[in-house]
Amino acid sequence: MSRMRQRIAERLKESQETNAALTTFNEIDCSGMMALRKKYQDEFVAKHGTKLGFMSMFVRASVAALQDQPAVNASIDGQEIVFKDYCDISVAVAAPKGLVTPVIRNAEAMSCADIEKTIAMYGAKAKQGQSP
Repeated sequence: MSRMRQRIAERLKESQETNAALTTFNEIDCSGMMALRKKYQDEFVAKHGTKLGFMSMFVRASVAALQDQPAVNASIDGQEIVFKDYCDISVAVAAPKGLVTPVIRNAEAMSCADIEKTIAMYGAKAKQGQSP
């Protein structure tokens, strides 16, 4: 195993031992999103200069869920629960040596076009070896 992979494994194990984590998988019907993309893709590209992808819709759905359930977006500081009035969402983008997960800051204030452009920018930086 390469040194990088060893270090990643160490960090993942450390994170697993020190952070509470829960992963769930739910099936969803994406046929509506697929139809929306197919219907508006050309118009979206012409207007915004980027493709309409699934990730912007998933980010917008995540923002809606966080705003509906603000305790999920909260953190604990000592004895206090701190509720946030913003939604920062991490997304995975490909880099030469694996995936990186930059954060889309203030996603609640962004349109699907803004989100798609931000993800594309992060992807381009990651491919160039720059930190997104």
